[in-house]
Amino acid sequence: MLTNWTPASVDGSCYASTVNRRSFLASAPALVSAHSLRAAAASKPNIIWILGEDMGKQLGCYGMPQARTPNLDRMASEGVRFDHCFSTAPVCSASRSAFNTGVYQITTGTQNHRSHRKDGYRLPNGADLISHRMQKAGYYTTNVRQIRGNVAGSGKTDFNFTTEHAFDGPHWSGRKPGQPVYAQINFTAPHKGPQFPRARRENKVLVDPAKLELPPYWPDHPVVRDEYANFLDAVNLLDSDVGVLWAEMKKDGLLDNALVFFFGDNGRCLIRGKQWLYDAGISVPLLAWASGDAGKALGLRAGSVRQDLCVSLDITATSLAAAGIETPKLFHGRPLFGKGAQPRPEIYAARDRCDMTVDRIRCVRTSRYKYIRNFMPERPYTQYNRYIETSYPTLGVMKELYAAGKLNAVQSLFMAKRKPDVELYDLREDPFEVKNLAGSAAHGKTQAELGAKLDRWLVEMDDKGRFSEDPKAAEL
Repeated sequence: MLTNWTPASVDGSCYASTVNRRSFLASAPALVSAHSLRAAAASKPNIIWILGEDMGKQLGCYGMPQARTPNLDRMASEGVRFDHCFSTAPVCSASRSAFNTGVYQITTGTQNHRSHRKDGYRLPNGADLISHRMQKAGYYTTNVRQIRGNVAGSGKTDFNFTTEHAFDGPHWSGRKPGQPVYAQINFTAPHKGPQFPRARRENKVLVDPAKLELPPYWPDHPVVRDEYANFLDAVNLLDSDVGVLWAEMKKDGLLDNALVFFFGDNGRCLIRGKQWLYDAGISVPLLAWASGDAGKALGLRAGSVRQDLCVSLDITATSLAAAGIETPKLFHGRPLFGKGAQPRPEIYAARDRCDMTVDRIRCVRTSRYKYIRNFMPERPYTQYNRYIETSYPTLGVMKELYAAGKLNAVQSLFMAKRKPDVELYDLREDPFEVKNLAGSAAHGKTQAELGAKLDRWLVEMDDKGRFSEDPKAAEL
């Protein structure tokens, strides 16, 4: 572990005290350790989740040149970086309802955004919060609020179900002497809202909009560039806050024997990202870091990179295993390390109602192909959504340019009057998912195979999205 981690400035200009990377690498255990996760549970490691809202993989360690994220980059260099982790939904409340239980949201009936806030809806038998399971195992559970100065966690839960005593307190200082800690630290950035102007007030160096490489589905326009740059400013602010958090956890001894994850709740909050099942909407960063007995048992090799597919539910599974908690019967996560680790040949995700915008979309993704099924193709991508209309200036620009005939064919895809029934993308050749291969004779076999996989998954998950939502359950 890092013995002297002082948070780096957001411009990456200083590390007051650093660890010798070569010596750390030499002392790191092999990736596949003879110890199992249950060996780590003998000393009950602290288990810490650090979350960024609406957080895509826009970090320096993922190759984003404008990202000034020295703290998270350092975490990656001393832990494991996962290049293909995905949320189970492209919006926060559905995704959080899933990874906080380890069960897909379409199984628990929590798939609609901001639902069941006032109707007393409960999780089905067998499903429970990870924090409840940690409490039963002797952990002090905390959804951290105040950290230091103006750096604070949001305390966000956003569950689409009713529960009690989700966490024991707002800070790890409430634990008993020697009691292990399960902590969530939810940072608002880079969610749209107050963090965007805060980032431009507090960051010493701001992202230059002119230097950004835009995806082909956005028009090259000053407003578009400015929105993207401000998003990255908020990511850089998040990294600075993580540095402060890390220093506080180090000071209080939380990192002496710990398993730490950093990840996003869903993809980036930009057009064609959040609320959609393209990779920009469900691809999230995942960094894993461990120390002490937990580090030995998990066998994390510093600076290693994993290319296998995983979902956020697997973070839940790994955390339970590290705490020595048996895998529940109703559970969809898989441990990422150790004896119980199982590679995923594909991942699945689902989008349902977001705010007042009703839709139902499902996808299956392999390492190469993405298959998307639009159950309501008659509803366009741009059907009214108050949050997007008021928070995404790029959409206004695209509407104006589309009306004037100034968008090209790729940029016009999002403005279509209806969605395709099926979308199929070769991610190796088309990482931006703009060349729909559905209906192509050359890809007919792939389309049929992935369509069959999705059909089976929907049955296995008992997809509750097939039923119309009770209007009383919705919070619009």
